[in-house]
Amino acid sequence: MRILFPAALAIAAVAAPGAARDRNAVPAATPTGKAESCIPIRNIRESLVRSDRIIDFRVNGNRYYRVTLPNSCPNLGFERRFSYATSLSQLCAQDIITVFSQTPPMAGASCGLAPFQPVTLAK
Repeated sequence: MRILFPAALAIAAVAAPGAARDRNAVPAATPTGKAESCIPIRNIRESLVRSDRIIDFRVNGNRYYRVTLPNSCPNLGFERRFSYATSLSQLCAQDIITVFSQTPPMAGASCGLAPFQPVTLAK
């Protein structure tokens, strides 16, 4: 099982007071190609949980894939961390993520992923 802790969370804790509002913003994303069913786990550099339904995955360099979950995943946007278990070397649209709560440490809701849409994020 892997637990993904977005680097943005650590940065937000020491950022300026207005930064808390900014981390709740979901940047606009422009599709740059056909959605993919899976991406190699070894290429994932960062996961950015944007809301209860949106996760952006940064892969090698500055390429991003946006996953828009088919349904809201309770507390995902609040906790901004999740775990997943897979026997493959890829994370796929049919995989399940589980929200990871820090206080108290425990597993939360489990939710299905969706296709990985390559995107360019707005600045």
